[in-house]
Amino acid sequence: MITRTDRRPARGAAPGADGPGARGIDPWLLAAVPVVALAALVVAMLYTGSGAAPLAADPGALVRWGLPVAEVVHNCALVVVMGALLLALGVVPRTQGGVRRRTASGGRGDDEEPEHPLFTATLRLAAAASAVWTVAAVAVLVLSYSDVAGLPVGGDDTYTQQLLHYATDIPTGQAQATVVVVAAVVTTLVVGVRALLGLLVTFALACAALVAMALTGHAAGGDDHMGAVNSLGLHLLGVCLWTGGLAALAWLSPLLSARDAGTGTLPEGAGRGAGARRRVPIAAVVLRRFSAVAFGGFFLVLLSGVLNAAVRIGTWEQLVSPYGRLVLVKAALTLALGLAGLAHRRWLVPALEAGRLTVRRALWQLVLGELLVMGAVMGVAVALSRTAPPVPEQLAPDASPALILTWYELPPEPTAASWFTMWRVDPLWLAVCAFLAVVYLWAFVRVRRRGDSWSVLRTLSWLTGLGILFWITSGGVAVYGRVLFSAHMVEHMVLTMVVPIFLVLGAPVTVLLKALEPRQDGTRGPREWLLRLVHSTWGRIVTHPIFAAVNFAASIVVFYFTPLFHFTLHYHVGHVLMIVHFLFTGYMFMLVLIGIDPIPRRPTHMMRLILLLATMVYHAFVGVAIMGSDTLLQASWFGNMGRDWGRTAIEDQQFGGALMWSIGEFPTVVVAVVVAVMWAIEGSKENRRVDRAADRTDDAELKAYNEMMARLAERDDRPARR
Repeated sequence: MITRTDRRPARGAAPGADGPGARGIDPWLLAAVPVVALAALVVAMLYTGSGAAPLAADPGALVRWGLPVAEVVHNCALVVVMGALLLALGVVPRTQGGVRRRTASGGRGDDEEPEHPLFTATLRLAAAASAVWTVAAVAVLVLSYSDVAGLPVGGDDTYTQQLLHYATDIPTGQAQATVVVVAAVVTTLVVGVRALLGLLVTFALACAALVAMALTGHAAGGDDHMGAVNSLGLHLLGVCLWTGGLAALAWLSPLLSARDAGTGTLPEGAGRGAGARRRVPIAAVVLRRFSAVAFGGFFLVLLSGVLNAAVRIGTWEQLVSPYGRLVLVKAALTLALGLAGLAHRRWLVPALEAGRLTVRRALWQLVLGELLVMGAVMGVAVALSRTAPPVPEQLAPDASPALILTWYELPPEPTAASWFTMWRVDPLWLAVCAFLAVVYLWAFVRVRRRGDSWSVLRTLSWLTGLGILFWITSGGVAVYGRVLFSAHMVEHMVLTMVVPIFLVLGAPVTVLLKALEPRQDGTRGPREWLLRLVHSTWGRIVTHPIFAAVNFAASIVVFYFTPLFHFTLHYHVGHVLMIVHFLFTGYMFMLVLIGIDPIPRRPTHMMRLILLLATMVYHAFVGVAIMGSDTLLQASWFGNMGRDWGRTAIEDQQFGGALMWSIGEFPTVVVAVVVAVMWAIEGSKENRRVDRAADRTDDAELKAYNEMMARLAERDDRPARR
């Protein structure tokens, strides 16, 4: 538990606590970050010449230089908002007492502990930064229109009408207007919301702004459209979590380094699974928790940056272009930050926990230095967005139909080998699969080292499911799924019926609950959030057997025979949501049928077989209907692909219906066998339990039953004898 002490020196104070009057980083020093970012921006734009007046349609110096400045302020504010929300959600304590009191009915009691000063200060920072973010987002929208139109900022009716048209009808303007709306809503929520679940929703809403920003960057018009957009989205997320968290820590440093900041506990040998706990300054607890987030953020930033730059730079010679040199500068600064973060994680934080370093000095070394370098990185990043990359971003006049529709050239006619040799790696799903694999393996090793057992077969099942998921999203199925209805159907069926079987049998929730240590200070760490999700109202709904079965079956008709199919084909966000939805619906259905992870309600084995049979029949019916249909679904897409090989579009669609029917049969049989085996195992366990109980009581229950039946028989015989 994290406790607060009075202002007098207390006995047994935590090692490393600062003396009276100790101060952290002055909050006004945070202003140095945007100053450094703006300085780096100016230098980079002067170097590349991106701030020079164009030959035609010059909007003026105010727009040419004001837009990148507004983008720097916008990005800095967004980063701080997300970093502060992250700290409030699971890093700093919410209440001074550590544990929130609740009434018998489950609601918050009147005597609830007051908010912890760290929590209050964190949300104040988020509120101020979100207000700045909103104003900067409006400025970016207005200046972007002037930049595109080649007009200076004006206030007449014509300018206003054209600006409104840009914000409502042009994709780039729509995305920027979306960011404005999201920023305004986040500002309102941050001011009024204090519940952790509400703050989680606010954080998720802020992430929607990252999606809009990814869709309007250089990635939106590059050769590898989907890969570039996904890598840019991951890049922005990593920057927000890493840099924003550091900015929030700098803001909290006066409270963290104060004498009465309080203490917290960490496991002895944190990170090595020891059982005993030790008391350390609260700053050490906060830094230890944030260091794990920063570690993940660094890898997201570095790897996604490399992938995104590879799309923008086509040859090694283009690295010496102005754009390529800025990329190298940004990469060097990012690597330097990663090395500094590694040094801090390995030496600085342990020194603080052991009392060899004061809180104030640790905060100065950990936070301020990295923030200034990150400010320079953000300035260079904005300059990159204003600099034309070596690879052209516009489609050629003679672009093929497939390139116009899918952003990729038409692949060659598929062969048996090409389904496994053709790859177009999607950075988003590569990151998701890698993250889930690393987390599961970490939990597996931690549980086994502690002496507990965990099945190797379940681990292999989880890794197999992730491997199939990566192949489906980045391999030959993903490549041909953009041009062939049949391949799209294979992608759908494997996502919803094959991958979930392996993932559910891996029982990820159970192994994570075994491996993660519960928090001792009332904050919600990964384990607490996982349990909150499992037992939430939302969790009870999506895991209800009837809901899971209906959602699993009805999604096919809703998807293929409504405008949703068009949305997923033509829009990148729709394609990602399609994969998430199919994977989620399949996982929930298989969790209800064959999972061992905790859920609020699990049906009987007989009910599971009935649900499985009903969905199998429904899938077969839809597959047969597609096989016999002469109407081409999404003819504007599959009918205009320009293929000169393979079946016609309608024949391929009918073949896809046959695949839907056939592919669904084998997983259904496998699941039915698993349910039957689980039923038999459970029956065997129940029989053994009854036998053990009979041995302990010398068949007392059976004897009592026989005696009761004998008495009843004797009572029935008395009238006959009379």
